[in-house]
Amino acid sequence: MGRGALFGPVVAAAVILPPQWINAPLKGWLRDVDDSKALSPQKRKELAGHILTEALAVGLGSVTNKEIDLINIYQASLEAMKRAVSNLTARPDYLLIDGFENRTIDLGCPGLCLRGGDRKSISVAAASILAKVVRDEWMVFLEEFFAGYHLAKNKGYGTKEHYQALKEKGPSPLHRLTFNLAGKVELA
Repeated sequence: MGRGALFGPVVAAAVILPPQWINAPLKGWLRDVDDSKALSPQKRKELAGHILTEALAVGLGSVTNKEIDLINIYQASLEAMKRAVSNLTARPDYLLIDGFENRTIDLGCPGLCLRGGDRKSISVAAASILAKVVRDEWMVFLEEFFAGYHLAKNKGYGTKEHYQALKEKGPSPLHRLTFNLAGKVELA
């Protein structure tokens, strides 16, 4: 999703898996679906291919760095989720939402917020994998256009190397100016 990144959009995904997979023993590639942060980049990419092929519906949503700066990362994350749900090709009956525990979130249909949802639900984990693969691939692509920030390596997150590049080059047009830069980088 990229909530903690300094650069680029926040990305969310919504996935509807076949209903016969609910409560069925996990077989084949499904056994490998897990919290996206616990998987290698190669494994995430491999699983994303399976998810895109076998899911009943997939929706993606993103919110730009400019929008994040205007509305804050929390609101931007919710908006990315709303966009992902609205981009589904099928209407979900019920949503399982990763994080945002004890919150009421209106994404257009009933749902439940699950703390650690990507470790509790295969559909939440699948959405997490897709969102991370899409955002990471975007960062790799943008490396060519924003050389020196090491986006292919740090994926836009605030590594020591990224902060050093910000000190030397200043923020690019895709950096989140209101997020984690204050006090670490002089902004012009």
